Amino acid sequence: MKRINLDASLTVVASELRSGGWPLLDYLAKLEKRFNEREPDVLAFVPEDGRFPRLKQQAQELLQKYPNPEDRPPLFGIPLGVKDIFQVAGFTTRAGSQLPTELLQGDEAPSVTALRQAGALILGKTVTTEFAYFGPGPTRNPHNPAHTPGGSSSGSAAAMGAGIAPLTLGTQTIGSVNRPAAFCGTVGYKPTYDRVDKSNVLPLSVSLDHVGCFTNDVAGTELVAGLLCQHWQLVVTEKKSVLGIPEGPYLQRASGEGRKHFRQVCRRLHDAGFVVKSVEAMPDFDKIYERHNLIVAAEAARFHADWFTEHSEKYHPKTAELIQRGQKVTDSQLKKATAGRAALREKLTQLMDKYGLDLWLSPPAPGAAPVGLDSTGDPVMNLPWTHAGLPTLTLPAGTNKAGLPLGLQLTGRWFGDEAMLSFACQLEPNLRI
Repeated sequence: MKRINLDASLTVVASELRSGGWPLLDYLAKLEKRFNEREPDVLAFVPEDGRFPRLKQQAQELLQKYPNPEDRPPLFGIPLGVKDIFQVAGFTTRAGSQLPTELLQGDEAPSVTALRQAGALILGKTVTTEFAYFGPGPTRNPHNPAHTPGGSSSGSAAAMGAGIAPLTLGTQTIGSVNRPAAFCGTVGYKPTYDRVDKSNVLPLSVSLDHVGCFTNDVAGTELVAGLLCQHWQLVVTEKKSVLGIPEGPYLQRASGEGRKHFRQVCRRLHDAGFVVKSVEAMPDFDKIYERHNLIVAAEAARFHADWFTEHSEKYHPKTAELIQRGQKVTDSQLKKATAGRAALREKLTQLMDKYGLDLWLSPPAPGAAPVGLDSTGDPVMNLPWTHAGLPTLTLPAGTNKAGLPLGLQLTGRWFGDEAMLSFACQLEPNLRI
């Protein structure tokens, strides 16, 4: 029997489980051992009694359903962590909140169902900040428990960084996939806006919410994206990508450490033969920032209106402040701010066309994960790309002197997710140092 490697690429794990090269129950037993060793320190998952007995029973049922390896679906037996704002059949949705749970339940999210139908087993719900905003949960950074894992997809990123899940789902409204992926040293993918069905996922901002995922390499992301994204067509790119650096006030939002690391990574890619161009972009970044945060506040206030009226005292202060701020936004202000999303997307696309860019490069966070658990860090480096709805990907790109992960953020073209991931496969070997 082949030796089971819990840190293998998702594509390898999936292939071995489908073929039976790694017996599913043996794989789960090894995962359970690591889970029990790491989870008490990381706290990535919502607690569940009998997690692995349940999982093993469901694995037995899956084996009975698919006795022939040739008939097994692409994610056969893959344990999946799901952010606790997704509705998942058989699990209670709490959304990191103190609100009565009966208010928060619903039918299973199509994104979860799609992965179940592909053979995934639900490892459990992962910890989220309250309603996917800034009120943190208990999750800690797997590389140093004194530091935040990022948010709002805190548990999903930390579970990947700790190696206790091979695949997790998250969401991003500002920076809730790309930032924690960077902090936890994993790959984080946010698709083009509305490329993945976000039904039955509790919203923060309906105009800005994206369903995304975490894996440990680009090949794994491609596998999952093909199952989640509508009209997916795999792209294999031969030419070396042309990369753009968005110079201007946006990049100044990164810390000194973050900018220094980013410039070093860009030089490394240039030295590896990639064309890297500096392009002046987003001179009005402050207005983009204000517009995005206005939309988040206004749409959160509208979704939570009834619940907040009845249960305001149960909300985290950070969420309450957001809702109260959003209550002051008029419909006309919201409409104007929302219209700015398409305008930004058009401007960024025009720059890509003008300079022949395949991807934008940027830091996925101001720097490494900050110390402390009261804040999940600043999502400012993710904000404009989320605002524009363009596809983004965080790749691990080394560590700082303290051993905390640092990453690189890629941004592709509108509905150009397939090409972005193909280009990312070229860049990835030059980043893992």
